[in-house]
Amino acid sequence: MKTSSSRPFSSVIVDGSDRAPNRSMLRAVGFSDEDFEKPQVAVCSAWSMVTPCNAHLDELGKQAVVGVDQAGGKAVPFGTITVSDGISMGTPGMRYSLVSREVIADSIETVVGAEGMDGVVAIGGCDKNMPAAVMALARLNRPGIFVYGGTILPGIHKQKPVDIVSVFEAVGQFAGGKIDEEELKAIEACAIPGHGSCGGMYTANTMSSAIEALGMSLPDSSAQLAVSEEKRFDAMKAGEAVVQLLESNLKPRDIMSREAFENAITVVITLGGSTNAVLHLLAMAHAADVPLSLDDFTEIGKRVPLLCDLKPSGKYNMSHFVRIGGLRPLLNTLLEEGLLHGDCLTVTGKTVRENLADTKPYAPYPDGQDLVRPFNDPIKADSHLRILYGNLANEGAVAKITGKEGLRFTGKAIVYESEEDSLRGILDGEVEAGHVVVIRNEGPVGGPGMREMLSPTGAIMGKGLGESVALITDGRFSGGSHGFVVGHVTPEAAVGGTIGIIRNGDPITIDAEKNELNLDLEENDLKARLDAWTAPEPKEKRGVLAKYAKLVSSASLGAVTDNF
Repeated sequence: MKTSSSRPFSSVIVDGSDRAPNRSMLRAVGFSDEDFEKPQVAVCSAWSMVTPCNAHLDELGKQAVVGVDQAGGKAVPFGTITVSDGISMGTPGMRYSLVSREVIADSIETVVGAEGMDGVVAIGGCDKNMPAAVMALARLNRPGIFVYGGTILPGIHKQKPVDIVSVFEAVGQFAGGKIDEEELKAIEACAIPGHGSCGGMYTANTMSSAIEALGMSLPDSSAQLAVSEEKRFDAMKAGEAVVQLLESNLKPRDIMSREAFENAITVVITLGGSTNAVLHLLAMAHAADVPLSLDDFTEIGKRVPLLCDLKPSGKYNMSHFVRIGGLRPLLNTLLEEGLLHGDCLTVTGKTVRENLADTKPYAPYPDGQDLVRPFNDPIKADSHLRILYGNLANEGAVAKITGKEGLRFTGKAIVYESEEDSLRGILDGEVEAGHVVVIRNEGPVGGPGMREMLSPTGAIMGKGLGESVALITDGRFSGGSHGFVVGHVTPEAAVGGTIGIIRNGDPITIDAEKNELNLDLEENDLKARLDAWTAPEPKEKRGVLAKYAKLVSSASLGAVTDNF
């Protein structure tokens, strides 16, 4: 099979006698004469031993290579970076997490663009390399597909499932005297039993589900165990699928339509997914030149219920979701309810509706399974993702309110200038019932890098303050965070946002019914404080963090670095 000579990719690069040097270089990495007649398909894996989320991706990459080669293409594998959110969490290193999304997208685009590859299989397993891969596919707009590395199994402690969030909350329990050091160590030692992404409906599993709903991964790809034959087979079939996409010339931007993004948002809401999905879907849409805004999450959320009882707010892990049938029965139910666009194309070459034909439903609720509830008995009748506006968030903020936390909170501010300071204040008992913890200077510019506040939220929950303390930040949250928390407050403190002029004791109201976030001060007092504000000096002057702070857009626009 040859690629069309009208496309300026690998087939053009290696055609003609003037391209003999190119062929010579490729022979040295294993090309034969026959391979020069085949389309080149990049197989980009974010494999590394940095994190268990990605430690097995080399094997999935090998399976994708087999799939490409068996289907008549020539696979060209290469690697990209990843960082571990779970390991860097609560440290200055976490500033690099969201930055890595841009670095990964840039690196995939750079290699595929420079080498003129015809198609792409991108394999990711941790929070940022997943949206990054899709951003790169959208930018390149060459036939491509995303493969998710799969979810981890939960650990078991005292006959109960535990995961990484259990460890963060155990730190708060230890600080509050609820468990001893021996129990803390026991939880820490068993929470991560092997390879795969964090096991609840945290950011990785949220994004895998969103990407499948978007049409950019194969059916059933999102709800699979990392260490399983199903996941190996998925990677191999993805390699075959890209060659088929090349034959039909079906490209990412043919799939990643406005309606496809609406499908992705719908699925994230129904699953109770991470607030990070807002940030990443905005960035992915930007890469695909699809108009998408914060307000779209509100509008779609008015008609979409929360149905799935998944961690962190719920009971079950992703492995339980896999066991009852995964995502496809949920997609089919949403389609039948008129909440999905069934005519959207997918990487199978078929539509969403065609992919879901003959899908078997879940076992009946609640006797057969109690994870996915019916539409007439939802966990919450509308979205848990609340986009808040007000004098504290003129450009918007993002909250995850399932209803279990309540829908309104008014309290007195206790202000911290960094995540570390807030964690110390929580663990040392400074934070008390009735407080609104304010963590600022953690935004994309101010961090720089917009760290996740899992350590503070885990400590709040672990100390038993989840129902009596709220938290707001211009940073963001791990998918494992829960409680009355509001992130992505924009404008952020570092660029003059109202969050930067809050003082200890100021009254703050969070209203998830009116979708408002306000500092309850007189207008004149508020104006005087803002007029007196002066911009801080940049924290970083050289290197990747400095470049990021200089280029990054507001979190309300996805925190992308190419919004010129």
